Amino acid sequence: MQTNTDAKPWYRVRMLWLIIALPMVSVAMGMTILYFAVTTYDGLVVDDYYQQGKNINRVLRRDNAAESHGLEGTLNIDGVQRLANVHLEARHLGILPARLQVSFLHTTRAGLDRVVLLEKISNGRYQGRMPELAPGHWNVQMEADDWRLVGVMVTPGEIQVHLQPAAASRNR
Repeated sequence: MQTNTDAKPWYRVRMLWLIIALPMVSVAMGMTILYFAVTTYDGLVVDDYYQQGKNINRVLRRDNAAESHGLEGTLNIDGVQRLANVHLEARHLGILPARLQVSFLHTTRAGLDRVVLLEKISNGRYQGRMPELAPGHWNVQMEADDWRLVGVMVTPGEIQVHLQPAAASRNR
């Protein structure tokens, strides 16, 4: 009878560790994915996608109306006093409304979106309270009854945003 003294213990066999490592890595990755699925919110898919598709034409009409009125604006943010000031220019200043709505839309997290109402303080100038914005990229949308202007800003840092019709920003 011959005994094999060259036999390695099981924990020294490399192929065995490879066989054990693959399922362990899969379990670790699964736990990581489960953690992110539970702790983050990515929003819901809308049920009325057809209705939202029809609303695109309404949005395009608002962009075209802003362009035909010759509307452009500048949003200045005063971080110390937490005020939003808008200077709005148009071909005919008589079309400017008494109140504007400015929406700060976070590019990736809809739960962080904020809306500000600005009151007219003089012809073409508006002012309102500035909400606290989380750091990141923001789409800024200023709108009235039949038109809207859009712009982009990054916080913290940017204190001035140029707002223009969406059709004009696509052509640049």
